[in-house]
Amino acid sequence: MRAGIWLIGARGSVAATSVVGALALRAGLTDPVGCVTAHPALNAAALPGYGDLFFGGHDVTTGPLAKKAEQLAAAGVVPARLVQALESDLAAVDADLRQAPDGATQADTAEAITRDLTEFRTRHRLDRVVVVNVASTEPATAPHPAHDGLDALRTALAGHGKVLPASSLYAYAAFNADCPYVDFTPSTGARLPALAELAAERGLPYAGHDGKTGETLLKSVLAPMFAMRNLQVRSWSGVNLLGGGDGANLVDPGANAAKTESKQRVLHETLGYAPDGDTRIDYVADIGDFKTAWDLITFGGFLGTGMCLQFTWQGCDSALAAPLVLDLARITLAAHEAGRSGPLESLAYFFKDPLGDVDHALHAQFEDLRTFIAALDSGS
Repeated sequence: MRAGIWLIGARGSVAATSVVGALALRAGLTDPVGCVTAHPALNAAALPGYGDLFFGGHDVTTGPLAKKAEQLAAAGVVPARLVQALESDLAAVDADLRQAPDGATQADTAEAITRDLTEFRTRHRLDRVVVVNVASTEPATAPHPAHDGLDALRTALAGHGKVLPASSLYAYAAFNADCPYVDFTPSTGARLPALAELAAERGLPYAGHDGKTGETLLKSVLAPMFAMRNLQVRSWSGVNLLGGGDGANLVDPGANAAKTESKQRVLHETLGYAPDGDTRIDYVADIGDFKTAWDLITFGGFLGTGMCLQFTWQGCDSALAAPLVLDLARITLAAHEAGRSGPLESLAYFFKDPLGDVDHALHAQFEDLRTFIAALDSGS
């Protein structure tokens, strides 16, 4: 399968790291450490190979992709030797990146996005193209009557004014271009009835939301432990320190609130109740693309004895996210090839706020993912 990955936010850190990683894997210059699909239980022939992937995308910013990769190398995110070795490959990808369209109406903008996707597919003779949103987090969107039905949405988009947030407009354009859609952010994306209707009409799969890379990954492991041992979690508080573009974007109160809500959901749904405490996200410019999370958990045991657990997670956001972006794109492309449509609930393993009514325990999500990929591989 010749397959395309169209990245929204294509010149950002996560997108650039994903592209460098995929090109390095294709060239045999690195190992697939962090790629879930490299796990023996998940490494399926149905997934497109790295040598079969082509990259394109939109961004509101300009500047050579190789320059962004050099900045990531200087920050210790990617090896400088890879950026040097892949210079010509990065230039080839750069030729397929486009300025984000901005039409007179949102219908015009969506049409321009769809046209770019169609031209990308035709130019590289691709069998499938998946659109992956790795752009900045949006504030929660305000309800609009047109969100509830496809006909009303089409009519509203042709008028003036903002009907859809950018993430949802991209989902709308992707579906119109017959492309599945993956939202790696906590933004609204395809989570609107009108867009679910469009995906069903086109027979397209979609997945999301908010990639699970650090603190919430640990929550999805630890929370089931407390639940299974019948220990009462009294409070769970966390402080997240982020730098880079993601951290700067989360200075906005609306975006920060959307991200925080996504991070807390796993606790409520795993434990069956909401412990005291909250998650705070602060921007620290000096730490760049790296992040630190510190959590304090207080819990009660037998006879009411009070105890606590603390953990500190330090990691590089882009290096944690990029292999998951590649995993999600490859699995979604294979799902599209197999004729799957609608929300891909079996991809909950990758997300803080997954689609559908799913188990948030990481071990259960892994088993569901393994079964799903096995079915794709067997053609069932």
